[in-house]
Amino acid sequence: MFFSVKELEVKKIRFDVTFPPGEIEYYDLRLRQATPLQAQGVAELLSNTLGEIRVKGCVSVTIEADCDRCLEAARFPIDSDFDLFYRPLETSTKGADEVEIDPGESEIGFYEGGGLQLKDILREFILLSMPMQRVCSDACQGICPFCGQNRNVVKCGCEVKTVDDRWSALKKLSVKGI
Repeated sequence: MFFSVKELEVKKIRFDVTFPPGEIEYYDLRLRQATPLQAQGVAELLSNTLGEIRVKGCVSVTIEADCDRCLEAARFPIDSDFDLFYRPLETSTKGADEVEIDPGESEIGFYEGGGLQLKDILREFILLSMPMQRVCSDACQGICPFCGQNRNVVKCGCEVKTVDDRWSALKKLSVKGI
């Protein structure tokens, strides 16, 4: 679905869409959409702005990714409201190479051309909603650094000895006359 600025000048555009798994490309091969993505909301052109678009709604989806500790598949449900603002790229740069923005502008996205694609908006929102540390559970023990087995499944018996390398030079010293 494309939100055209020309169409938004006339009326708000309401959307209620479902994207099956595989239709939205997340550009991260470790992320997989496990359930259909459902999104409802409205897009509108804000008055008294230079083409600023507001997209407001809610999204529901479950994303599957590899656990960062044990590498097993883990599911991350996302059920969230969003309220996003987009400004035309031309109005923000004004011909300068670098432009200083105030803190309020850090929450605004930019678009080029005649409008926005809903898939692009949802992709960005999902990627930003994912946790930085993707773990299957807080109790996940991860992979053994010695034998490589999943510690959640197998008790490998490998003993982890912490060695403080700062003191390793002292092992080479020999004391004479004692």
